[in-house]
Amino acid sequence: MADLRILLNDKTIERLPPPDNGRYIVRDTELKGFFLVVGARKKTFTVQGDLREQGKRASTIRVAVGDTTEFSTRAARAIAREYLAQISRGQHPKSEERAVKASTAADVERAEAQTILGVTLREAWARYKVYMARKNRSERTIESYRDHVERIFTEWLDTPLIELGNDPAKVAIKHDAITAENGPYIANGSMRTLRAIYNHARKTNRELPADNPVGSIDWNGEKRRDTGMGLTDLKGWFIELGAIDNPIRREFHLFTLLSACRPAALKEAKPIHLDLRRRVLQVPRPKGGADRAFDIPLSRQMILCLMRAMHFGRQMHPFEAKEWIFPADSADGHLVEQKEDRATLSKWGNDLRQTFRTVATPAGVSELDARMLMNHSIPGVNAGYITRHKLLEDHLRAQQQAISDIILKTVGDAVTKDAGLRDWLGKGATRRSILRAKTEFAKREVIVTSSRHRAA
Repeated sequence: MADLRILLNDKTIERLPPPDNGRYIVRDTELKGFFLVVGARKKTFTVQGDLREQGKRASTIRVAVGDTTEFSTRAARAIAREYLAQISRGQHPKSEERAVKASTAADVERAEAQTILGVTLREAWARYKVYMARKNRSERTIESYRDHVERIFTEWLDTPLIELGNDPAKVAIKHDAITAENGPYIANGSMRTLRAIYNHARKTNRELPADNPVGSIDWNGEKRRDTGMGLTDLKGWFIELGAIDNPIRREFHLFTLLSACRPAALKEAKPIHLDLRRRVLQVPRPKGGADRAFDIPLSRQMILCLMRAMHFGRQMHPFEAKEWIFPADSADGHLVEQKEDRATLSKWGNDLRQTFRTVATPAGVSELDARMLMNHSIPGVNAGYITRHKLLEDHLRAQQQAISDIILKTVGDAVTKDAGLRDWLGKGATRRSILRAKTEFAKREVIVTSSRHRAA
């Protein structure tokens, strides 16, 4: 069977049939060198790349990442990226493992003893990445940790952790330096990353001091950013939002406000996640990973917002809209950057989550209900006795509706007086906007086609 090329994800992999005989390969269209080997009994994630010496190709190698029972596709792709990066640097991703296999039992014991005594930050980080992948941590989380280790602690990558454990003052001095150079929040965040990696490394390296060296630092004070809006601020914000040209971005910001969904998770919302019969939007991989998956109950206004976004998407980005609710002309096919110029839109992202929590109080929504709507953990021993999905389709949806009602009520007469809002939320506005989107898409296609002809 000839090699296939598709975008690998859990759903497409599940549909792949077993081979009639032997095995076949399915290559990923997103990450070059990453593919799936489909056999009769298992499907194995694999990478392939060229090992180079002095700039010349020495050999081509294939390295198994793991089978589909061990990793999700997202986790396997994150590991594959790291393996391919190592191969590009001339390093075999499993060089240590190969050396151990080639040695005698006595050599193995000596190698393990040496590794235990000399485990470096780089080695501990490599192991911690595998741990996070197995725990289905999101790529965003893994990337954040990678940034801390490979950018903030780059000069420590080959430093044995025992050196840091025996000299906690070095860690405290580093924290002060990061605070001065990068700011207090990054300094604290990078130290949390180092603390987690050290604690994980100590599970298999008991020679490391029990006291985590990060415990020596004086943590910077952190204040919750108080950037939410009150009811009196919302009318002006809606007028700003109505002036944004891109209707998909406009609906994205509105839905962020109405749902309090984290932007990173909302960008990856798909039509298959939308259940109109139950009136919920599934969030399969929120902050915290798949274990924190939840459903957002939808108010009437939220459903209209999603319908408009998908209508606009089908006109502006017809191919990408088949997979994403908020499609865009990007490599991922969906909206990637939600930030706006503050002069254009004063509040976006986490500002809108804070606004949701703020207006929930005048809407008559209790703190407990607001926390459940925002998928926050519930403090106290009684939290374990609350079954969220039993409240979802009646009580929580009613609370969601109350919040949406009070938010949209603030627009008032501006929906008829302001041109931008009238064209967006006024009577017949969606139909007119879709016609404009069709026209803009047709113009863009003419420009793209003519440029292709000129290039040919």
